[in-house]
Amino acid sequence: MTQTPAADALEARAVSRSFAGVRALDGVTLSVRRREVLGLIGPNGAGKTTLVNLLTGFDRPTEGEIVLEGDAITGWSPVRRARHGLARTFQHGHLFGELSVRENVAVGALGCGASPRVARRRADELLELVELGDQADRPARLLPHGDQRKLGVARAVASEPRFVLMDEPAAGLVEAEVPALAKLVRSVAEEHGAGVVVIDHNMSLVMGVSDRIHVLAEGKTLAEGTAAEIRSNVDVTSAYLGGTGVAEDEPHV
Repeated sequence: MTQTPAADALEARAVSRSFAGVRALDGVTLSVRRREVLGLIGPNGAGKTTLVNLLTGFDRPTEGEIVLEGDAITGWSPVRRARHGLARTFQHGHLFGELSVRENVAVGALGCGASPRVARRRADELLELVELGDQADRPARLLPHGDQRKLGVARAVASEPRFVLMDEPAAGLVEAEVPALAKLVRSVAEEHGAGVVVIDHNMSLVMGVSDRIHVLAEGKTLAEGTAAEIRSNVDVTSAYLGGTGVAEDEPHV
């Protein structure tokens, strides 16, 4: 059945991905609208990283398509997707360690066509938002791990994206730092008008910040709904959240 294009959504439509005959994703359909936060969770090997790579152009589906605001972008490169408003943060930062904190954010704006003056102004505004304004001239490599995660978000938002995929933003953070990160994620959606996909194993972050949650298991959609609906889903609770509500780290598949 043909789906109606969504003018304000990033979508994966019945996407599958196989590696050497192993099906890492099997007919997954997912969508996130602008100003919405979608949590993406699942156990080890569920296919979360594979799906993120398909959405951002770092990989292509074996079947199905990726659609950005009504346009099929399955064959687009990551750079072309970025120029059309799709940004991503990475599990391991990917910061420019020798550049200053301000320069790291400005790079995100410059890469999408902002002038040096605008890029600097945007960087300073975002550093205040993520509470790194007093670190602006410091080399990025000297920031504590938690601040590096915040810097990665600021750099992604500097491109003024329409959609942001945040890959494990809470990795390595202590629990006391999670509420500030949750506030930052919500501000990206509400103040900057972006659709946000949060992929994380920290259940307190995902459950607290998401408007909807999409659960993957063995490459397929297991459940989708609000945090309350996911918490009450017996299959999800028993198989994926467990007694502690926290899953182990997932390999990159």
